[in-house]
Amino acid sequence: MAITSPSLAAAAYQGAARIARPGSGEAAGEAAAGGADFGSILAQASQSAMQSLKAGEQASLRALAGKADVGQVVQAISAAETTLQATIAVRDRVVQAYQEIIRMPI
Repeated sequence: MAITSPSLAAAAYQGAARIARPGSGEAAGEAAAGGADFGSILAQASQSAMQSLKAGEQASLRALAGKADVGQVVQAISAAETTLQATIAVRDRVVQAYQEIIRMPI
């Protein structure tokens, strides 16, 4: 099972950095060329995170029923925990950015 949400979170951070640099023509060119925008990257990351968390939950339920291998359960739960930590880190960064914007003078 591949853990893709941390890589998607990193891609979202890179996309936000490109958007934040108004002098950079790279973000405008990417958007015009049909590249992924920040919203779609964030949507993909959230869908991937939900899938990982659901897989961890299903593995736990199979383990309780005695129908799963312990190694698979540990791997699924570890992936879900990593996904949750990445999601919390992104959420904290978004809240921090929002607070910085609110503090800006008009």
